[in-house]
Amino acid sequence: MKKAEFMEYIQEQLPDADLALIDRAYQFAEHAHEGQMRKSGAPYFEHPQATAYKLAAFRMDDETIAAGLLHDVPEDTTHTLHEIKKEFGSEIAFLVEGVTKLGQLKYRGMQRYVENLRRMFVAMAKDIRVIVIKFADRMHNLETLAALPPEKARRIALESLEIYAPIANRLGMGDVRGQLEDLAFPYVYPEEYQWLLKKIEVTRREKEKTMERLRNEVEKLLREHHVPYISVHGRAKHLYSTYKKLLLHNRDLTQVYDLVALRIVVSDVSKCYETLGLVHKICTPLKGRIKDYIAQPKPNGYRSLHTTVFTQSGEIAEIQIRTPEMHDEAEYGIAAHWHYKESGHGGEISNEKFAWVEQLAKLQKEIKDDSQYLESLKIDIFQTRIFVFTPRGDVIDLPEDATPIDFAYHIHTDIGHKCMGAKINDQMVSLDTKLRSGDVVEVLVDKNRKLPNPDWVAFAKTHSAKRHIQHKLNKLP
Repeated sequence: MKKAEFMEYIQEQLPDADLALIDRAYQFAEHAHEGQMRKSGAPYFEHPQATAYKLAAFRMDDETIAAGLLHDVPEDTTHTLHEIKKEFGSEIAFLVEGVTKLGQLKYRGMQRYVENLRRMFVAMAKDIRVIVIKFADRMHNLETLAALPPEKARRIALESLEIYAPIANRLGMGDVRGQLEDLAFPYVYPEEYQWLLKKIEVTRREKEKTMERLRNEVEKLLREHHVPYISVHGRAKHLYSTYKKLLLHNRDLTQVYDLVALRIVVSDVSKCYETLGLVHKICTPLKGRIKDYIAQPKPNGYRSLHTTVFTQSGEIAEIQIRTPEMHDEAEYGIAAHWHYKESGHGGEISNEKFAWVEQLAKLQKEIKDDSQYLESLKIDIFQTRIFVFTPRGDVIDLPEDATPIDFAYHIHTDIGHKCMGAKINDQMVSLDTKLRSGDVVEVLVDKNRKLPNPDWVAFAKTHSAKRHIQHKLNKLP
């Protein structure tokens, strides 16, 4: 890509960008990497350029894009971090240093692997932009995996699938997660990848025809009712996401209703609900398949209205309705928050929404044993998440199969210790009952209770709850 094309794209994505800063970073990095080549035989500078290009696609701020251009300079050239700090300031130098530290350890053996995770989460807690740069860096590396030896390519792909993609999901970066998974999928599960490609080829073509018919019907409907819309378009479900859903349905593709979904983007929240009502006038909704993530967002911040309907021709289709801001958040998560904050259209990034990042930093200080730390991460962070509600309507984010004990300790350690029972959806339940997304959970407490029940260790799913219980019991005289 020529420099002029790159800079034009930056201006297109970020009209208020400090182009002079990005231009200086571009020239500095291009000069620093001069003469270097990648394993594929391409000039090395193509990689930082592609990384910065992706960051612009996420609509990150100027400093992050500059850091993306410079992220490999201290490690792979004769130029130092001190030079970057002197030339571009401490903020950009801090971001570059954060990304550099993440790349220094190669994944050989449990100890190095876990140490890299520890470093990653400490860096994330200091500035979340470090991991966003790493996502862009990793996405381009995945795009060029074919140039690496098969075993190394599989190792990088597996790490992307098991570590980076779940973190992207927790940060609300749905499109980034999908791209990371789809790029890694053929290297980690090559046979399953080929099987799925053949399996969905015909079905997806049929679904796309359905979506095209539905798109025309919906656009006509919105015009007739004078509802202004920004876009109505179909989107294909990511391959790896389709594969995971197929495993839940005994590989039956007819049970995957959102293989292709229709996405309607309208101007504001009131138009979202108006559009939903209009859609249900021409399409019959499936029972239990209307989901209001605007009133009750997912823990990672995702907002949208979802409905699965029978079309006028009798086919099943999923429809998603959202505003432009919701769309950007769904695609780019924390990066979209940054964009809206920079442009003056959004508030502060919610500390509560991403409080788990700080919990990770705390976790790495508390747990010294590597295998225990990795196990805790797999359960508390990388596992499939559910979201449940307090009686006041607050959303609580927990791993799948969590119980009322996990819920109680998540609210507060003292609530956990004094727990005497629980209600789910106003029904009394045992404390080892598995929670499901959407449950309203109420913890009953005994103020006079001093200690947790030792049996609760077996009931708890999260390591944090287990740790609190064991810590309290170990204090017994």
